[in-house]
Amino acid sequence: MKNRTPHIEFSRPLQVDRVPKLGSTEKLAAEPEELKALAKRFRIPALHALTAEIRATPWRGGGMKLEGHITADLEQVSVISLESFRETVSVPLARYFLPPGAVVDNDQEDDADPIENGYIDLGEVVAETLALDLDPYPRRPGEAFPDHVEDDGAAARSPSPFAILAAKKNP
Repeated sequence: MKNRTPHIEFSRPLQVDRVPKLGSTEKLAAEPEELKALAKRFRIPALHALTAEIRATPWRGGGMKLEGHITADLEQVSVISLESFRETVSVPLARYFLPPGAVVDNDQEDDADPIENGYIDLGEVVAETLALDLDPYPRRPGEAFPDHVEDDGAAARSPSPFAILAAKKNP
C-alpha cells in the first residue's frame, strides 16, 4: 500500500523554538499557483489574493499561541442565482498549539493542536481557518429567496394525515 501524505497547497513552516519570548509577527501572502490550488481545495471558482498577519507568542511551556487576521479576495457561486460573484472576506484567527504529550487541564487547551516535529505550518493554519469560515451557502449581497411561495390550494383540499388517522380511531 502506498504511503499517501496530504499535499499542502500553502505551506509556511514556523520553527517553534525560534520564536522569541516576546513573540513575533508573521506576514503571509499566497503565490498565484498556491491561490489556484487553494481555490480547487475550497471548491470555489477563484481565489485572487490571500494574506494573513499572525502574532506568534510562546504559550504554556513549549506551546504556541497564534492570533491575527486573514484577508481573502475570492469568487463564490450564489446558491440563489447560480452566478459567480467576487467578495473580500476578513477572518479573525486564534489557535493554540501544544507539544505532543502535553497535559490538557482546561477547555481552552482542549482545543489545542499538536506541534509536529517542532514546527507549526502557518500556511495550513490560515487555509484551515479560512475554509471553516467560508459560507457553505453563499449568495450575492442583497440577494434573498422570495418570501412568498405560491400556493395552489392543494394543501387545503387534501385532508391532513393526522385527520385521517383520527377518523379511523374514532369511527
